[in-house]
Amino acid sequence: MSGILEFQPAEEHVPPTPKPEPPYRVIAAEIRARIDSGELRPGDRVPSIRAIAQRWGVAIATATKVTAHLRAEGIVEAQVGSGTVVSTPAGRRSTPATASAPPSAQKGPTPDQELQLRILRAAVELADTGGLQALTMRRLAAHLDLGPMSLYRFVASKEELLTEMANLVSGDLSLPDEGPPGWRAKLELVARQQWRLCRRHLWLPHVVSFTRPALVPNMMTHTEWTLRALDGLDLPMDVRLQETLTLHALVITIALSKADEVQAERNTGMTLNRWSDSQRSRRRELLESGRFPLLATFSDDTAPDLDLLFEYGLARHLDGFAVLVAGHDPGPCTRA
Repeated sequence: MSGILEFQPAEEHVPPTPKPEPPYRVIAAEIRARIDSGELRPGDRVPSIRAIAQRWGVAIATATKVTAHLRAEGIVEAQVGSGTVVSTPAGRRSTPATASAPPSAQKGPTPDQELQLRILRAAVELADTGGLQALTMRRLAAHLDLGPMSLYRFVASKEELLTEMANLVSGDLSLPDEGPPGWRAKLELVARQQWRLCRRHLWLPHVVSFTRPALVPNMMTHTEWTLRALDGLDLPMDVRLQETLTLHALVITIALSKADEVQAERNTGMTLNRWSDSQRSRRRELLESGRFPLLATFSDDTAPDLDLLFEYGLARHLDGFAVLVAGHDPGPCTRA
């Protein structure tokens, strides 16, 4: 061993590599930067969930997190008829344009918001009058005396337009904070209001999906209200959700029959009574064959009454749910 002290080089300290930001935070930061720079001002519409997914190439779930994160920070807010827009929460610096505007100028919807609401109302009118087949972006633009491409400033696609329309009309359904006493009276109230809403807007049932539900705030409010109506029943939350969805499915299923009948009359020009008359001989032939003795006891002039069918279905469904409530047993299908 040499008498010269040998110094070993100290190990270089390498700081740990920071974990990358989750994609939703990165995207949210980009949108916030556009807001902070003044590119997007209070009241301006921010990219929708679907537009975020398409532009940044992420899943819908990630895009949903982006919007939720911005809302949680008070940067954006949902407005009926306008989608998600830039908000002006207290404590956040306004852009120069809004900061210098007099207080009276900051009240009320912006011109863009007014135009978007006008677009949605016109779309609802076209769909109410002629069904979804009558609603095209080109026809809507012509109805408003606008260029077709100008609509895409407010909605990225027809699918997004339908979502915003559903949100707009669903806002017409007014549910009381408490509602009538008793879970059954509450469920009858929300089901009948949804039924009347679908009768007013026959296109609405075609927009509802139970497998790929659109994120429609006003419809989510209905769902939340129905879940709350089942408070105090000592039922698991998953059973309460199944009941909420089943009740809504009852409404939608019968409403679809009404919508399809109206559309069939538009397409063929033949009323239900005329169609029934055209089937009379074939119906009589089948009923007189002896194969259907119970059906043969009904008058062949009996026309289906969908309002009665809805009320009957609602009553029998709630009778069954009452049995579940009384037994506090979710049953094998909900335990699976």
